[in-house]
Parts: sequence; structure tokens; C-alpha cells
Amino acid sequence: MTTSSISPQGAQPVSHPPQAGARAADADHSHIAPGEIAVGVVIGRASEYFDFFVYGIASVLVFPAVFFPFEQRLEGVLWAFVIFSFAFIARPFGTVISMAIQRRFGRETKLTIALFVLGTSTAGIAFLPGYASIGFSAIVLLSVFRFAQGLALGGSWDGLPSLLALNAPPNKRGWYAMLGQLGAPLGFFVASALFAYLYSSLPLADFLDWGWRYTFYVAFAINVVALFARLRLVATDEYARLLEERELQPTGVVELARSQGTNLLIGAFAALASYALFHLITVFPLSWISLYSDQSITEFLIVQMVGAVFGAIGIVASGLIADRIGRRFTLGGLAAMIAVFSGFAPTLLDGGRIGQDIFIVLGFAILGLSYGQAAGAVTSNFEPKYRYTGAALTADLAWLIGAAFAPLVALGLSAHFGLAFVSIYLLSGALGTLAALGLNRALARED
Repeated sequence: MTTSSISPQGAQPVSHPPQAGARAADADHSHIAPGEIAVGVVIGRASEYFDFFVYGIASVLVFPAVFFPFEQRLEGVLWAFVIFSFAFIARPFGTVISMAIQRRFGRETKLTIALFVLGTSTAGIAFLPGYASIGFSAIVLLSVFRFAQGLALGGSWDGLPSLLALNAPPNKRGWYAMLGQLGAPLGFFVASALFAYLYSSLPLADFLDWGWRYTFYVAFAINVVALFARLRLVATDEYARLLEERELQPTGVVELARSQGTNLLIGAFAALASYALFHLITVFPLSWISLYSDQSITEFLIVQMVGAVFGAIGIVASGLIADRIGRRFTLGGLAAMIAVFSGFAPTLLDGGRIGQDIFIVLGFAILGLSYGQAAGAVTSNFEPKYRYTGAALTADLAWLIGAAFAPLVALGLSAHFGLAFVSIYLLSGALGTLAALGLNRALARED
């Protein structure tokens, strides 16, 4: 394995003796600052989050009327949330398939296929006729396109977050870890702004007929451009060599599960509180407001945009906090805070406009602090050769367990049994995170 020319601080090239000049010259071109890697991470994550927030908001405002007009409003939203979960179910399968493709044909081929599948499925949703035009086939096609989006997102893993974590200065790992997470509030802010503009500017009939489709046109354009940018980035000799030097190459999933199964589960559950809160602050409240509140949809979207700003501030603050007390202590402390917040959720959501707005802003602030360190907090547990595939599957499982069914479960339970069950659901996520971090600490002590 070639020796990296990155210094421990990730900022200065290591000097080489004269007799090693040829080798040094060959290695110098793989010197890449963490900031350069961070740009690729932020671009990739922002485009992904924008895409699935567009779909999530449409699941509340559009799909019940366009694809489930034969159902009551509540049932239509619940069915839309069922299809919403398909991408998260598909994502681990996309990762497994894409790792096999990469081992055989290379990273560029894998990302190109992911770009094609993602673009096709997103454009397919944009042009998809509704139930009134083609009947049940519209629901089937929507489900297929949503599943394909999940496969593509699994295939879009480029290893840049892991590379950033390995190249970050030791005293700034929390700071660099949070950079990619900034894509979440950024993507949500833009998606909400776009929907708020279209929803307020068009008559409802026009919005449901053709207005909503513009959001998917934009999602298509952003994802294609972002994935092309990442493809050009990781296809360079500098990045390819650095990824190889850091042993960030795909491994067999069966081998990974046998050797690192415990780390996979700990990694997935360690982020459970953040991922559970994620959709209970973004997608679920919009569905609750649209069904059971007289607050304007446009005004509520604007409140959520304000919340996204607080979320971004929280993510930045999490980097500073984590570098002082440690990423895992930060994640554990915020899980406890989420547990406390869960107790106030029913009162705030049922507290009229003021209570609902406080729920959104406060929830986003807590989410930012927690989510800023949720990605890859325990992926250092993986042996080096398993980290590339392990980090991807850990994220996939965290999304599947914590977020895939959160809007569906929260809305279904609250509509039929009361908002108290939202607290129970969120509390279970916080307890899952604390249990995983406790198990991780116990295993580390034994080692």
C-alpha cells in the first residue's frame, strides 16, 4: 500500500528525503486538503436532501389528491407515506448492488449508473399522470419510481464522507463531520421555499395539476448536476489514489456482516434519536397541520424555513461542541435532550399556532445539534478495509430504522390514539441511541 503524503494535521505535505524523490513526486499529487473534500460532501448531501424533501412535502400536499383521490384525506396521506418509505427500504439494496458493480467495473461506472437511475426516476415522477388519467397504474408507477430513487441513492455513495473523516485534523474532526450534515437544512430550506412560492402563487387546481411538477424538474436538474460534479471529483487520479491509500474500497457485504455485524448495528442505532426526530420535525408536522390545524400551509412552510436556519446554526455549533467534549458524548447528551423534548411534543403540537411554531423552531435547533454529529460517529470502529462499505450500510440502516416509517407511524398513531404516542415513538429513538452508545463503550472497554 502506498504511503499517504497527508500529514496528521491534513494541512502540510510530509517532506521526503532526496533518495525518495521519485516516490515523493508520485505521492505529492494525492495531497488534498480536507476543505476540498468537504466541498464535494456538501454538494452531494445538499442535492440528496433537496430531492427527498421535495418528495416528502409532495407526499402531504400533492400525492393524496393526485394519486389517492378515492381515499379520505387522512388515508390518502398515510398511503403516500407508505410509498415515501420505499426509497429507504431500497437504499441498502442499492448499496449492495452498487458495491458489486464498483468491484467489477469501477467507481465511475457505478456513479454513472446511479446518475441515470436517479435522473430517470425523478423525471418519471415529474411527468407521471395521476390516478384520474391512468387509474391504479399511476400508483404502481409512483411506487416503482420511488423505489428506483432509493436504489440510486444507495448507488451514489462516493466515500467522500469517510475520506473527509480520515483526513480531518484530529482536533477538528467534529467540525469537519458536521459540514456534510449542513446539506439537510439547506435542502429543506430550498424545497420548502419552492413549494411555498408555488402553493401561494397558483390556484389549488393548477398547483395540483401541473404546478407541483416544477419542484421535481428542479430536483432532477440539481441531482444530475451535483452527481456529475461528484463524478468528476472522484474520477481524478488524485482522489482515486487517496481513496486507495486510505483503503476506502468496497468489500463483500456477506464478509462485512460476518466480521463487522456488531459495528453495523451499533452504528445504525447510535444515530436513531437524530433520525427519528428528523422526520418528526420536517414531514410529519406538515401533515398534522394540513389535516388538523387552521394554520396556513404557506405560513407554516415559512416557519419551517426559519426552523431550518436554526437547524443549520445547531449543526455548526455541534462541530464546536464535539471538538471540545467528543463526538460520542455530544451524541449521547443530545439523545437525552431529545428524550426530554419528546415529553413536550404533544403539548406544543396541540397548543395552537404559537405552540406549533415553538415545536418547529426548538425541534430544529435540537435536531441540528444532534444531527450534526450523527453521521459516522462510530464508524471508526470498523477495520480499515471495511470502512468504505460499512459507513454506507450504517447510514442506510440508520435511515431505514429511524426515519423511513417515522411520518407514517407518527401520523397513524396520533390520528387514531392521540399525540402522546408521538412522544413514545421519539422517546424510543432516544433510548435506542443511548443503549447503542452504552454498548459501544462497553465493548471498547473490553477491547
